[in-house]
Amino acid sequence: MFTRLLDAGQPPTGDATLPDDDVRRAVAAERRGGLDRPWVMTNMVSSLDGAIARDDGVSGGLGGAPDGVMFSALRRRADAVVVGAGTARAERYRPLRDGLLVVVTGSGSIDLELPLFTEPGPRPLVVTGSRADADALDRLRTVADVVVVDHERVPPAAVIDVVAARGIDVVLLEGGPTLNGLFAEADLIDEWNLTVAPLLVAGGSGRAAVGPWTGRAFALDRVWASDEHLFCRHLRRRG
Repeated sequence: MFTRLLDAGQPPTGDATLPDDDVRRAVAAERRGGLDRPWVMTNMVSSLDGAIARDDGVSGGLGGAPDGVMFSALRRRADAVVVGAGTARAERYRPLRDGLLVVVTGSGSIDLELPLFTEPGPRPLVVTGSRADADALDRLRTVADVVVVDHERVPPAAVIDVVAARGIDVVLLEGGPTLNGLFAEADLIDEWNLTVAPLLVAGGSGRAAVGPWTGRAFALDRVWASDEHLFCRHLRRRG
């Protein structure tokens, strides 16, 4: 069960509670538009002190069951999920049941034994750069669709162009921090979803986005709560 604390920037009216299934349906049905490119949203989780992962480098121990509800709802909303190769490896990504899984790698070097390649499901799309090893790309093409862009380091705009050419309207960017930072630097994040877990973890975990300072302003659009977790959505300010 979720409690609506803020919706579309305003306190909710009427019943402020939402069962899990209603959350899944409501979030999955949302669409944003008015752009000449796909809408880009994130979904990250952090502790109260800003850690985005446990000491073992994965985020699974922070979110809990309510985060799983929001995670699945946002994935249902997206036409494509974009993730960096390092995060796909650390989080042991699997094939998506619905939508396109896009893995970004500058080198083209990815472990072909990862579940996203070995388990049954749709083939992922790998977007890589011009310095990728030709033999590695030949191996990748046996388990994935591969697009090589004309850049040594794959720029976010090129990723967006690739998915837009496939008719993608909504992109879910799942990190990691370096890829998030590149999209932030390119000013290509429209919606920032963040689960705040009621934990202080300290340790050496990094931030949700790393890279040059951007100063891009966002507006708080929604805050829901469940099991002492906060689910916040900020929308990019236009103009």
